[in-house]
Amino acid sequence: MTSVVLDDDPKIEPERFRERLDADVDVASMPDAESFRSAVRERDAEAVVTNGAIDVTADVLAGLDSLSVLGQTSIGFDNVDVEAAADVGVTVLHAPGYCVDEVATHAVSLLLACVRDVVAHDRRVRDGTWDDRAGRDVHRLRDDTVGLVAFGDIASAAAERLRGFGVDVISYDPYVDADAMADHGVEKVDAAGLRERADHLSVHAPLTEETRGLVDVEWIDALPERGVVVNTGRGGVVDEDALCAALDRGGVAAAGLDVFESEPPWGSPLLEREDVIATPHSGWFSVESKRDANVTVAEDLARVFAGGVPENDVVPDEW
Repeated sequence: MTSVVLDDDPKIEPERFRERLDADVDVASMPDAESFRSAVRERDAEAVVTNGAIDVTADVLAGLDSLSVLGQTSIGFDNVDVEAAADVGVTVLHAPGYCVDEVATHAVSLLLACVRDVVAHDRRVRDGTWDDRAGRDVHRLRDDTVGLVAFGDIASAAAERLRGFGVDVISYDPYVDADAMADHGVEKVDAAGLRERADHLSVHAPLTEETRGLVDVEWIDALPERGVVVNTGRGGVVDEDALCAALDRGGVAAAGLDVFESEPPWGSPLLEREDVIATPHSGWFSVESKRDANVTVAEDLARVFAGGVPENDVVPDEW
């Protein structure tokens, strides 16, 4: 019988796979690459499913002759050497649409909480300070311009949510044409145009060699002092040192971060700041999105095992 091994990450729901696969579905702890390799070898597993926390490199895949499918219950797959996987015949699956609503809502929530200084006010009240003027100056959001860095499904959903707040929305994404953005009420601009016009940044870009460190000191310093930086994409897209320096000197007002360059970000100076709202890469989560992620990967595994074509495989030349 086909052997499938699932990471024991709480995001992964074994019953979703057992309901859909005619396979021996087992669960194993895979906190690192070596335990990943051991789990595959001990079971001669044809498929393994993780949450994307393990760096799956060519060396990790080497010698795992039984493995033909790697599934991830995540949108991102920057932890996987997709070309190396293809070279050894391993199909990479992911769940590209499972949490669009959740992350879009989370991004807008972080922006609003930062603009209104909500978390800092909450802390002061709990500490016994009842003063509506305490803290930094708060500015009206209406008529500001929000710049979206990348324009995929999540960014377009965020743009739809922002419509009701009376803001202008622009986006920089060289791979999306102006008409597609206009369909969502968004104006396409180049990188220089976004830096020149944006009052706030919402980062939605995946982490690639092209986007690593994209939002750097030039981008952050272009924002006004009331500006907010939100990142629900990938931590490595934003230069965290440049962000921290800008916050230090009052160059921007606040940041709302659901992702960090290193996770968990213990020791990051960003966590010591009152002007940073940090969430634990939780933008994806709802009961419904968790279900959808598992079902998406499980159903694609079923297609592969039946000799069919998966709907959500990662093709190297397309990314």
